Amino acid sequence: MKLTGKKILSFVHHDFEDLELWYPILRLREEGAEVHLAGEEKGKDYIGKYGVPATSDFAWGDITPSDYDALLVPGGWAPDKIRRFPEVLNIVRYMDKNNKPIGQICHAGWVLISADILKGRKVTSTPGIKDDMANAGAEWIDEAVVVDGNLISSRRPPDLPDYLREFIKVMEKL
Repeated sequence: MKLTGKKILSFVHHDFEDLELWYPILRLREEGAEVHLAGEEKGKDYIGKYGVPATSDFAWGDITPSDYDALLVPGGWAPDKIRRFPEVLNIVRYMDKNNKPIGQICHAGWVLISADILKGRKVTSTPGIKDDMANAGAEWIDEAVVVDGNLISSRRPPDLPDYLREFIKVMEKL
């Protein structure tokens, strides 16, 4: 298993895109990674856009970012809620400053925009937030997955296999 011993944090909140949360978590666990979910409250059940639940292991305020090797931000409508919390933005900034992999898909780019880490970076996302990404200083590229250093971005659920293949490659280099 390629990622045995690696710890990955994933954010969660209501209205996450079900596949964009669960596919990466399950795929990374298949590779031996330990993946934790952090939400606004510890032990809370969050419901995805299509009704699939996810229970947070931790609250954002309880997270020590240095305990983790990478971060995942799922898409859906959840990123618009997630980005409103200073604890979240501090985690994202820490991960970026310390060159730890950050995976974001679909609308997850909103969280990175609010953390102000996209200036001069190459990214992709759902076309619906293309202008937001560009206005934050990023170069938006319409591809299934874009890797720019520690930042791995993807557009939508059909791109998940490409997204996780590249995310795992970046993780293997740690």
